[in-house]
Amino acid sequence: MNFHTRKWIKPEDLNPNETLFGGRLLEWIDEEAALYAIIQLENPRTVTKFMSEINFRSSAKKGDIIEIGLEVSNFGKTSLTLACEVRNKMTREVIISIDKIIMVSLDEEGHPSPHGKIETEYVKDRLAK
Repeated sequence: MNFHTRKWIKPEDLNPNETLFGGRLLEWIDEEAALYAIIQLENPRTVTKFMSEINFRSSAKKGDIIEIGLEVSNFGKTSLTLACEVRNKMTREVIISIDKIIMVSLDEEGHPSPHGKIETEYVKDRLAK
């Protein structure tokens, strides 16, 4: 799993229990998954279709630094399936895991569109071509 983004937990990210609000974390995960899929599929019209069960395994508190990790598990005809894990950067304790996030590539009319990708590519390799 590659961890791409780090977030610093600030007071505005907390719930009444003084721990990281789950909705805020899901917002960050959804944004990270979208950015990752857009770059992989080379299509800015890529959207979230599905998120499987979300497993909150621990919490984060103000001042913690967390990191969001994503890993490709499958390339579909119009989709990209990702797994996600968020952990505390300093302790490596897992905060949340999501087994399946499905992102779909859309055409200009908003319909699923084949992307032609079959494996993970890195921008640095595309630029070298």
